Amino acid sequence: MDNLLLLAALHPVAQIDWTGWSVHWSTVIGIAALGALYLWRASKAPGAGTPSGAQKLSFFSGLFVMFISLNGPLHDLSDSFLFAAHMVQHLILTLLIPPLLIGGTPGWMLRPLIRPMSVRAVAKFVTRPAICYLIFNLVIIGWHLPVFYNAAMANHNIHIGEHLMFMASAVLLWWPFMSPMPELPRLSYPAQLLYCFLTTLPMSVVAIYITMADHVLYPAYASAPRIWHLTPMMDQRIGGLIMWVPGSIVFYVLMSVVFFKWVARGEDSLAAAQVDWVPTQT
Repeated sequence: MDNLLLLAALHPVAQIDWTGWSVHWSTVIGIAALGALYLWRASKAPGAGTPSGAQKLSFFSGLFVMFISLNGPLHDLSDSFLFAAHMVQHLILTLLIPPLLIGGTPGWMLRPLIRPMSVRAVAKFVTRPAICYLIFNLVIIGWHLPVFYNAAMANHNIHIGEHLMFMASAVLLWWPFMSPMPELPRLSYPAQLLYCFLTTLPMSVVAIYITMADHVLYPAYASAPRIWHLTPMMDQRIGGLIMWVPGSIVFYVLMSVVFFKWVARGEDSLAAAQVDWVPTQT
């Protein structure tokens, strides 16, 4: 118990500024670098391969959402006040930003990265659906264990590493649905449906564990100023439900999209699933 109180004491007690907008320049630099790299690569487009307006909108929407989720009120609520807000942030980082970035990136932009045979071999391995599934769920489960979650709350550098791992592993999670490269192909439609369903299971187990816990798992939030009269236990249960219900709904909606794409194509082969989610022409 003394160790938990000590960890809680490490958490900064702050008052949220509803009118201001906190900015973390490390995130701004990283997001700006991604945007600049994308525009530079787009300027080198081969022939008619220039990213379409829809692709550019998708990619830069992903960067914009990344900015507002890692800065401003949502970030402040997540870091210093509410576990529930942190779960909203985690869902955005894993279930919204990665598909926007992938959907906006033409395959030719990434192809030079896998040209070396050693890199291609690694890429083929880590983008195998089973490996994508395993990596993402290990990251999600691991970082929500109290020992690692509390460490991230107590140390900003660890927290940055946590968020980077969430986004990187989520790119792998979405790859079997949205790969823009036939060298690293998507799953066939029936396999995508099964992959969708299986993806809901580990996250639901973690969410149930958090929601049904009979004590505060993350003491940093117990020491935080109270927002909207939520007790630490109420906050924790709401956060677990946010992870559980919206997190599952995303994949059930995706299953519906995959099903209707399958019906529209009329084929269930792996080759039939290699079609764009984002139009390539303006």
